[in-house]
Amino acid sequence: MSSKYHSASHAKYLIQYHIIWCPKFRFSVLTGDIETKLKEILQNICVRYRYRYSIKALEVMPDHIHLFIDCPQTVAPCEIVRTLKSLSAIALFKEFPHLKKFYARCGVLWSRGYFISTVGTISADTVIQYIQEQKTNGH
Repeated sequence: MSSKYHSASHAKYLIQYHIIWCPKFRFSVLTGDIETKLKEILQNICVRYRYRYSIKALEVMPDHIHLFIDCPQTVAPCEIVRTLKSLSAIALFKEFPHLKKFYARCGVLWSRGYFISTVGTISADTVIQYIQEQKTNGH
């Protein structure tokens, strides 16, 4: 197997997700210093958090975030998103009091929803073909 795979005590794995989420009401508030600080905050969360996520790509748009992340096999995707959203909101509100004041009526920075999709190095068609050929190839 390629070195891009991770090893655990009894497993080899590669778990990667494309995650997108938005500020509440999809307001275009992620600009300038907020954008820069948010990128730094997300990087720090991923490095310092106990599961150590690895950011492969990150882009902050004025009204949403795109994140491509590599994760351990022991963490549920919903927990990854919850962790990133909650810790980043706390840090941004602390750093930018005017942002907290702007969202004071609803009390939250991020919308409740998000998009998450698995990302792999092979296609679904390849996996299906591999599985279907197992019996005929004698594996």
